[in-house]
Amino acid sequence: MIQVLVVDDQFLVRSGLAALLRAAPGMEVAGEAADGAEAVALAARIRPDVILMDIRMPGTTGIEATRRILAEAQGPAPRILILTTFDLDEYVYDALRAGASGFLLKDAGPERLLAAVTAVHGGDSLFAPGVTRRLVEAFTQRPDTPAEPAGPPSRLGALTSREVEVLRLVARGLTNAEAADRLFISEATVKTHLNRTMTKLGLASRAQAVVLAYETGLVRPGSET
Repeated sequence: MIQVLVVDDQFLVRSGLAALLRAAPGMEVAGEAADGAEAVALAARIRPDVILMDIRMPGTTGIEATRRILAEAQGPAPRILILTTFDLDEYVYDALRAGASGFLLKDAGPERLLAAVTAVHGGDSLFAPGVTRRLVEAFTQRPDTPAEPAGPPSRLGALTSREVEVLRLVARGLTNAEAADRLFISEATVKTHLNRTMTKLGLASRAQAVVLAYETGLVRPGSET
C-alpha cells in the first residue's frame, strides 16, 4: 500500500486528489496539508511514501517544504512529486534542485496521476524525462546559473568513468533501459551505477542528479543524445 500525503492550499483541488487516491487500489491517503509548514510537520509525523506537493502556496512554499522534508527525514525519505500549472515553470526547476523526484501538470488525467505516484514510489524519479529535460535546459541557460569549463567536472571527481557515462545519458533524457542498451549493460546495472552516484554526491533524487549534470557542464543544453 502506497501511503500518500496530499499538499495543496486549494481545498477543492486537495479534496479531489485525495478522493482519487482513495478510490485507487494499492493507494492510501496518509494525510492532507493546506500549506508547506503543515506538510513539513505531517511528513515528519506520518512518514508517507509519496508526497503530492503544490508549489505556489502562501507562507512556506512547496520548494522550501520539499527542502525541509528531505533534510529532516528520518530513515528513507519520501518521494516528492511536484504538482504545477505550467510545464516550464521556473519554480519546478528549483524544486528539482531541492530534491523533488519529478513533477506533473495539474491538468493531467487521473490515470496519469496514479501512474506518476506509482512511478516515483518505485524509484523512477524522473517521471516524464523528456519534459523535464526541456525544463532543465531552459533554466540552466539563465545568467545566474553556474557553469564549469569543458572537461571532467570537479564536483564529479568521486565518480567512476562508468558512473559518469550513466549520469550523462540519464541527464540527456534516456531511460534506464535506453542507457543500458547504449552502454551494452543490464538495466539493473544502470540503476546500481545511478544509485551509487547519488550516494556519493549526496543527492536525494534522480532528478537532482540530472540538474547537477547540467550545472556542472557534464551535459550542455541542446547536446545530442
